[in-house]
Amino acid sequence: MDIAEREKLQYKKMTETPIPRLVIKLGIPTTLSMLVTSVYNMADTFFLGTYGTSASGAVGIVFGLMSILQAFGFMFGQGAGSLSSRALGAKDVEKASRYSSTGFFAAMISGAVIAVFGIIFIDPFMMLLGSTDTILPYARSYAVYILIAAPFLCASCVLNNVLRFEGQAVLATVGLASGGILNIFGDWLLMSVYKFGVTGAGISTAVSQCISFGILLAMFFSGKTSGKISFRMISKNFNDWFDICKTGFPSLVRQGLTSISTMLLNNSAEAYGDEAIAAMSIVNRICFFTFATSLGIGQGFQPVCAFNYGAKKYGRVKSAFIFTLIAGEILLGTVALIGLIFSSDLVRLFRNDPEVIRIGTFALSAQFIGQFLQPVAVCSNMMFQSAGKSGIATLLSMMRSGLFFIPILLILSATHGLLGIQLSQAIADVLTTAASLPFAVWFLRKLSNLQAAEKT
Repeated sequence: MDIAEREKLQYKKMTETPIPRLVIKLGIPTTLSMLVTSVYNMADTFFLGTYGTSASGAVGIVFGLMSILQAFGFMFGQGAGSLSSRALGAKDVEKASRYSSTGFFAAMISGAVIAVFGIIFIDPFMMLLGSTDTILPYARSYAVYILIAAPFLCASCVLNNVLRFEGQAVLATVGLASGGILNIFGDWLLMSVYKFGVTGAGISTAVSQCISFGILLAMFFSGKTSGKISFRMISKNFNDWFDICKTGFPSLVRQGLTSISTMLLNNSAEAYGDEAIAAMSIVNRICFFTFATSLGIGQGFQPVCAFNYGAKKYGRVKSAFIFTLIAGEILLGTVALIGLIFSSDLVRLFRNDPEVIRIGTFALSAQFIGQFLQPVAVCSNMMFQSAGKSGIATLLSMMRSGLFFIPILLILSATHGLLGIQLSQAIADVLTTAASLPFAVWFLRKLSNLQAAEKT
């Protein structure tokens, strides 16, 4: 099959396949990849927990670093992926390749810059992210290898997103899942067998990220994608760079605020000891795992939304949003309910410390309750970003980890101490959902009007 025929079939698939089947087909691989990614992040938490409470706390510190790297990776990835998908929807393959290549090399450069400055100033950097003096040695040993692999981590975010937005979710999953499985095996080998400690966790994560990068990049040289990655395809037009950053800016805001909120959470919990930092780190890892079920389906919705919006199939965009919202509520609601029942056992799995279990169980239960409403905010944010409505998408991105969470955390930690810290994220989730709903309703009505106008 030649390239033109493959592109024709891909266009037909994205614009004519029944919405439930298409979203599920694209969503299942991304859900699996998100779950695998979560599992290997949790593997670090599990193995580090065997080295003590301070080592467990290092996970929360390095999570803030990972969020910074992902902020830039996802900005260029979501920006390039969304624009590339809309270009493919408009049947402009060359333009799609230009966006993909530009986003890829921009991410590599940003990761390299963060790596250089991060390694030079690693101790103050870890302290800024909320480390205590007792956690610092573990955080430093873990983070230095993450920083070495930073360019590949950032670029992998672009490759993954471009593949997903093309509708090649299975290829993206192969790359991510391979790295995740290798990291789990690497943690076991370097930490349990060879006793490398926290250094082993860092090396394992860095190596798995590099291997995942290589697998994802190979997809673009195998002839399986419509868009291409090439140095000569980097855009010399400032507007293309601006459009990528503008479209991906909500992701930068969302991930950047996640890093800031993690830093503030660690600093707030510091007053209650390494046990509090460890407990909240464990809670965040567990919640990200359960949240991945909804996020994966939502990522299956993104290419459907972007491609069909570019093809002016507005009715399909609306139908895809409604289906994804319902599926997300069912999936996340079920997982959150199970997690709510077994909150104490889940925390104990990662650190069998009575104080860590006490703090973590209540915080985890509260966050599971808040998660019941999250699909509304997630689907709304993804719809606006995929459709190129970066202003609204940015505003929605700022809510959960920024506009709501940060002031709530600062106020409640000052007025209610540890209880306020434990409740802050759940309250922020409820408020984010309430604020997102009116925007979603407005845009769905706009899509109906655009659909009617296309028929006349």
